[in-house]
Amino acid sequence: MKSTVDDTAATTTPVETRSGVEVGISGTVAPGFEGVRDAFIANFVEHGEVGAAFSLVHDGRTVVDLWGGVADASEGTPYERDTLQLVFSSTKGATAICANLLAERGDLDLDAPVATYWPEFAQAGKADLPVRQLLCHKAGLPYIDAPLGLDDLLAWDPAVEALATMTPLWDPGTAHGYHAVTYGWLVGEVVRRITGRSL
Repeated sequence: MKSTVDDTAATTTPVETRSGVEVGISGTVAPGFEGVRDAFIANFVEHGEVGAAFSLVHDGRTVVDLWGGVADASEGTPYERDTLQLVFSSTKGATAICANLLAERGDLDLDAPVATYWPEFAQAGKADLPVRQLLCHKAGLPYIDAPLGLDDLLAWDPAVEALATMTPLWDPGTAHGYHAVTYGWLVGEVVRRITGRSL
């Protein structure tokens, strides 16, 4: 991918974090994207960020490539350009896009019961639970209460079968609870039932 920033021109700016620790913010920013650097720095100075990296590709060109802080606070190891970072929930957005694309095309009605697309889901008081409550974490199914092992979870079907039979932890639609672990299976199974393809 072609970059509009000169990788050899990476600079380091020392900033003092909210906790009084000085860290370096390094990287490059193409003209017109300086506000991104300002926001990145503010995240350390005003919001207590410890270590982070951010890259922005615009029109096929890397226009921002920033990193800074520490990767290991106990050791003081600096956060470098190539520091590996564990991320969570990065696939939820893509999963929601797939469902919303199906809705835009008229293949998915967000107000229809999930059971319209996934009949087995109608068990345990979920017959009328609308698709939109899966998308906005209001289904009452934030985790699977069945004793499944790793092989079951990786196989897909045992997880969605457990969710189909599970009684919600609260009356769907009455509360919000981040479905951190189950979102992919819940929304993904609806997508699979409509398209015949897994995410």
